[in-house]
Amino acid sequence: MRMGTYIARRLLLLIPVIIGVTLLVFALTRMSGDPAAAYITDKMTEHQIQDVYARLHIVTNPTIIDQIQAYLAWLNEVFINFNLGYSKGPGGYQPVSSAMASFFPMTIELTIISMVLSVPLGIWLGTASAVRKDKMADHTTRVASLVGTSIPIFWLGLMLLWIFYFNLNWFPNGGWVSDDFRLAGLPHYTGLPLLDAVLSGNVPLVWDEIWHIALPAITLSFGTIAIITRIMRASMLEVLSQDYIKTARSKGLSEKVVINKHARRNALIPTTTVIGLAFGGLLTGAVLTETIFQWPGIGQWAASAMSRLDSNAIMAFVLVMAMIYVVVNLIVDLLYAYLDPRVRLE
Repeated sequence: MRMGTYIARRLLLLIPVIIGVTLLVFALTRMSGDPAAAYITDKMTEHQIQDVYARLHIVTNPTIIDQIQAYLAWLNEVFINFNLGYSKGPGGYQPVSSAMASFFPMTIELTIISMVLSVPLGIWLGTASAVRKDKMADHTTRVASLVGTSIPIFWLGLMLLWIFYFNLNWFPNGGWVSDDFRLAGLPHYTGLPLLDAVLSGNVPLVWDEIWHIALPAITLSFGTIAIITRIMRASMLEVLSQDYIKTARSKGLSEKVVINKHARRNALIPTTTVIGLAFGGLLTGAVLTETIFQWPGIGQWAASAMSRLDSNAIMAFVLVMAMIYVVVNLIVDLLYAYLDPRVRLE
């Protein structure tokens, strides 16, 4: 099977996945109560209340046909008109797409920095653990990775705050920039605050934003480091037992060349899948971290929307995060097929 055919087949398989995601999102919001309740106030007239129901495509005592029509109307708004509806926030109504666009760059930046911490460290620890199998370094790494996969992210975040803010006062308790810099005005080139600070050449601002993002990034990356380490170790052990590794050693190649050029490159193939899925997982799973550290990202915005029962915002968040995860999964599959031709030949 050629790469083009493989890509086309993977794209076609996305269609039922997307349909299933949209059905699940729509059904859950309809089953959780009256979606219009969060948008109705005591001061509204009957005409205004009916307008809210009409805009949300909600029918009192709906039949199956009514629900299907409402679902199709919602799909049309989202995928044809690119309209995610309006969210009711503390400052009034605003388009959901605008709200997500303003919060999403913060989550992207936090996720990227977390991955920059996670990937090299996880690969290095996994490789070192496999090379030193059953030695003290291996046992220590295995115990640490097991702890990393077991610790709840909210507990780790709270412990880091308790140690490094309340006791040592080395880091701030939350936010993404100090008030002094905020009042002086912040650069805006790309929408990614830390990158904008670097592009502006403002060194104190760069260090201030690194100071603020350090604890959230460590919290978010801790579990990912553990997962990558465990997968990389298992993959390296399997590769190191292969005949071509024994052949490379019998040719007199140095152990460094055998590990770096032959073993690790092949061990990275299954690890790539984990790294890609971890990136999607960090994007979609930053709700707790952002809430604990008051990080103004899409996760904190979604948590606030859930507390208000803002159905439009909740549906948009779940849908967009699911779509991101699906796209990341597709990219991982394509990268996996590129690295290992046996995959697309199956």
